[in-house]
Amino acid sequence: MRDRLQALLEAGRDDALLRFGLGTACLQTGDPAAAATHLAAATQHDRDYSAAWKLLGKALLALGREAEAEAAWRSGLEAATHRRDVQSSKEVTVFLRRIERGRAG
Repeated sequence: MRDRLQALLEAGRDDALLRFGLGTACLQTGDPAAAATHLAAATQHDRDYSAAWKLLGKALLALGREAEAEAAWRSGLEAATHRRDVQSSKEVTVFLRRIERGRAG
């Protein structure tokens, strides 16, 4: 799947959904660096794409970039609130609390 999505990108298609799909595929295949690149691009295409912000935070955390992950999740929380995406809002809030607890502990 990742190869097919990459081929679409190389053919000139570039949008939030394609980048989200590529980012997801990269995370699933253990490539958080590539995932972060694609997910960041997805959020640039659509600043309110809360699911992309959520996965971007996960990719950044996997890379040890905790502060950037936190920033991505905060942006994701704003996007989820704006879109009234209750599920994403709940999930991102849990991720943010974990970071805050890790800092306190």
